[in-house]
Amino acid sequence: MSILPAHLVITSTRMEMSQDACGIVCGVITWMLVFYAEFVVLFVMLLPSKNLTYSLVNGTVFNTLAFLALASHFRAMCTDPGAVPTGNATKEYIESLQLKPGQVVYKCPKCCSIKPDRAHHCSVCKRCIRKMDHHCPWVNNCVGENNQKFFVLFTMYIALISLHSLVMVVFHFLYCFEDDWTKCSSFSPPATVILLILLCFEALLFLIFTSVMFGTQVHSICTDETGIERLKGEQARWEKTSCWEAMKSAFGGPFSPSWLSPFSDLRCKRDPNDHVALPQGEIIEEDIIEIPLV
Repeated sequence: MSILPAHLVITSTRMEMSQDACGIVCGVITWMLVFYAEFVVLFVMLLPSKNLTYSLVNGTVFNTLAFLALASHFRAMCTDPGAVPTGNATKEYIESLQLKPGQVVYKCPKCCSIKPDRAHHCSVCKRCIRKMDHHCPWVNNCVGENNQKFFVLFTMYIALISLHSLVMVVFHFLYCFEDDWTKCSSFSPPATVILLILLCFEALLFLIFTSVMFGTQVHSICTDETGIERLKGEQARWEKTSCWEAMKSAFGGPFSPSWLSPFSDLRCKRDPNDHVALPQGEIIEEDIIEIPLV
């Protein structure tokens, strides 16, 4: 007997956002923290600097990374992570899959959907998610098959701007100690120190947090095992792929500069059945459905 393959379930890459209040608050806080870092970097450190080249280079690098971080966050937050259509556990829908006799399909008792292999139910999104890794309140969404790339890019770019901020704070402190504090910033010395210390604390905290998340996500992709599968200790019923093939699948194709872009679509995730209407019918009561032998 075998279970329902993931490719037999209708997919969707439409844009949608979770209505979870905690997730919305965390998402807003994320953007506010990036804007705070932007304010301190520009108005406390770079604009008052007498070295124009230093200001232009660091300003360009920081703003580019910050823009990519926020764009990646937006895509991770608004992209359907791989939600299985709810309420499709009907006799008509199962018949439309044209499964072989003896095959077994599973119904999620919570959202009444036919679960593909490696799908798990999210209690926050109230949907089954294909290759669900975890639900992240910071992006107000699940991290799954369709948006894992954007989440990886988000953690990477946040880690990079955090590191860049820390380096600039260190150089700015050294510069202010050697020069007059009243001339190294357009703010008063006490205000400058407070703003820099807060930025230093924020950058250090998020550098550690996002670096760890980035490492765990890359590890999950390379081992072809999601975080929830590892947490539950599930035995692999699927054929695992190599690290490089798994990376190409997660990032949408062979290695190219588009891997680093939050604006590229995951071409390999598209499904010709995206807009096929689901057959109507009554929900089947059984949670385990076996296709009868002829």
